Amino acid sequence: MNRSTSAATHDLEVHLPDRPGALADLGQALGEAGVSLEGGGVFTHDGRAVAHYLVHDGARALAAVRAAGLGPVAVRDVVLARLDQEVPGQLGTLARRLGDAGVNVLVQYSDHVGNLVLLVADEDVPACRDVVARWGSARLTARGPRAAGR
Repeated sequence: MNRSTSAATHDLEVHLPDRPGALADLGQALGEAGVSLEGGGVFTHDGRAVAHYLVHDGARALAAVRAAGLGPVAVRDVVLARLDQEVPGQLGTLARRLGDAGVNVLVQYSDHVGNLVLLVADEDVPACRDVVARWGSARLTARGPRAAGR
């Protein structure tokens, strides 16, 4: 799937206790609710674990996490971008364009099909989508149709 933005996918952010089994609790709760994870991961820093996962059904994921007594939890829209993996420096170039547009990237990870997942503040979503749309157009123009198909 090669999309620059998606209304159908969301970032699920869950703050987990930094203890053995916390990730299992999250994974089981989501699995039992039929929520598939499309990308993401868990990161621990200073005794706090934060999970960020890409999901197709944010409402279902939110309900499952709450029912399991996990959290705090939030579901937010994401912006998806595509980088040309054969060209070094793509992340830096796109991130510079986002920064120059005043967009602060809060979280960045990849989905299972190679899209860059960008989570930004709600007020930055329109500007982020604009930068990513121009990024895709510039790659089409500069690199030909082959770049768009990746």
